Amino acid sequence: MELLIITAVQFFEKEIKELLKKSGVAAFSYTDVKGYKDQSDQPMESNWFASSKGEFSSVLFYAFVQEGLIDDVTEAIEQFNSKQETKSKVHMAVMNIKSTNFK
Repeated sequence: MELLIITAVQFFEKEIKELLKKSGVAAFSYTDVKGYKDQSDQPMESNWFASSKGEFSSVLFYAFVQEGLIDDVTEAIEQFNSKQETKSKVHMAVMNIKSTNFK
């Protein structure tokens, strides 16, 4: 069992839900969050969020996933990101779980 964490701008929420379902992740949780990135040293024209304050609406997904599904999710996210024309991408991380009370 592994903990899958996905973050992205809120604009991608619907696509991430579909991606998880198609990858076989039957249960997941998500919440709206505020993302922050210090963009004070970037020119305004290179800033996808068009603001120097660096805050944007984002979404955080998490799920306890069987190891076999991680590769499917990773591949689906990589395919999704490769088709995006924006600088904003879907990001994921996987953490190993040492123990759980799941049965």
